[in-house]
Amino acid sequence: MATDLQGPVTTPVTTDAVRVRGLTRAFEGRPVIDGLDLTLRAGEFTALLGHSGCGKSTLLRVLAGLDRDIEGTVLVPKRRAVAFQAPRLMPWKRVWRNVLLGLPGKPERAVAERALEEVGLGHRSGAWPKTLSGGEAQRASLARALVREPDLLLLDEPFGALDALTRIKAQQLVAELWQRRGCAVLLVTHDVDEALLLADRALVMRDGVIAYDTQVTPTRPRTPGTPALTELRSRLLTELGVEQPAPRSTSHPTAA
Repeated sequence: MATDLQGPVTTPVTTDAVRVRGLTRAFEGRPVIDGLDLTLRAGEFTALLGHSGCGKSTLLRVLAGLDRDIEGTVLVPKRRAVAFQAPRLMPWKRVWRNVLLGLPGKPERAVAERALEEVGLGHRSGAWPKTLSGGEAQRASLARALVREPDLLLLDEPFGALDALTRIKAQQLVAELWQRRGCAVLLVTHDVDEALLLADRALVMRDGVIAYDTQVTPTRPRTPGTPALTELRSRLLTELGVEQPAPRSTSHPTAA
């Protein structure tokens, strides 16, 4: 079941998790999102790329229901959750209580502990947030999202503040959780390689709209450097305006 954030619902949502039509969001008269159309399919993992300030995070906030000052129609699932780059844990609440923040009713601690076990953090449920490592704090944030049983999981650069090794582990965890849960995922990222590693589909946002949309077809698990991914990586970098060096020649000059 879906929720219409703005405008009438005219078409029932079946295989789509998100349907956006003519979305515009302006700040002080300047549109950051400008007549954007987007459909996300149920169960699909989508990565959204783009330069800073292009509107990626604004779009995610709109889909999360955190920004309603919009024009257009946005149709999203009622059950959705978001995890940001900063874990945003309340330091005065133990980890398990952070996981339950915002849930209706009075859920028991066991509900939080099941979600923490799923992200490999069950042994830290009674800890204070300040004692967690960066990777542990991000896993607690993921548990807080998963405990809501979302049909749409929104991830706003959740690995950006992690060191390289922790980032790899966090990426693997998200991939496993997605495959286990089967929900639609929208990952906002600046990292083309991350998008190619995780996503079924990659989008490039530019000038307030989706400027490029492609499927990521290599089967999982994926290995960076395979020809299909290398070609797609090059295309995404081009769409992002990144100049790439010309391939080095392997030929040798003939002797005079």
